[in-house]
Amino acid sequence: MRAPEIVIPDALQHDLDRFYRFLSSEKQFSPHTLDAYKRDIERCLKFCIEQGANQWSDLDEALLRRHLAQQHRQGIGGRSLQRMLSALRRLFHFLQVNQRLRDNPAAQIRAPKSEKRLPSVMTPDTLNQLLSTHTEDPLEIRDHAMLELLYASGLRRAELISLDLMDIDWQQKNLRVLGKGRKERLCPFGKSAEKMLEKWIKCRESIANSMEKAVFVSKRGERISASSLASRLKRLCKQKGIEQRVYPHLMRHSFASHMLEASQDLRAVQELLGHAHLKTTQIYTHLDFQQLASCYDAAHPRAQKKKGE
Repeated sequence: MRAPEIVIPDALQHDLDRFYRFLSSEKQFSPHTLDAYKRDIERCLKFCIEQGANQWSDLDEALLRRHLAQQHRQGIGGRSLQRMLSALRRLFHFLQVNQRLRDNPAAQIRAPKSEKRLPSVMTPDTLNQLLSTHTEDPLEIRDHAMLELLYASGLRRAELISLDLMDIDWQQKNLRVLGKGRKERLCPFGKSAEKMLEKWIKCRESIANSMEKAVFVSKRGERISASSLASRLKRLCKQKGIEQRVYPHLMRHSFASHMLEASQDLRAVQELLGHAHLKTTQIYTHLDFQQLASCYDAAHPRAQKKKGE
């Protein structure tokens, strides 16, 4: 028999709706981040309601710790738990400011540390294999134009999808991009991306709906979706015999790593990526060091193991 669905009481839901509006309008959260906050908060609240907590004052540190422990046992990683705690702390602080809650029950809770994983990247050879094309099919031209921009400009998936025609500066060869926190930046693109983008714009005229502003559209003529971008990329990799798991954000990782390796200019790469904090960009310095270390182990006479060791 199916368990009854847990419903959040109206009073709590009213406060949640106010909080979500605050994040959207005042804090300028992206829809993607806001959805992640909603999922984390509502999952936690439903657990607490199931335990008999039906108002904010019923929530305490012990109850929240039980929820986190349950999530951890179910295989939720440290980074996801940290995000959940961040969402809960922000919610409870909002409730405190609005005199709906006296204390912040999540203030002293720390999530388990997760192992830091370096992002994967594609080699230049694999990228050349992926990006090379002589196709005249309009949708494949679109796909290659999207991939060229992802790699040429280090765009996030949402940034690419949200591009409008007016965001392209053909003369200066850059894109006006709206990134996280609704922060605007200019992203340059090179000759290969320019060539493929021009080719796509010519094809686009016969596909896009008359009032559509999006640069990249589906075969129905409307702005392409994130799922379509991912599935088209997967399809293209299969066609070209690329065995590495390739996804849109991998193009951004590859852009960052290759730019940093070539320029050694961390601040410039930070600006190009639109990172708010330098420490976010610094992960690519560790990745670069990992590549250097592998090269050292393979090449240095005193680093190589002797037979039988």
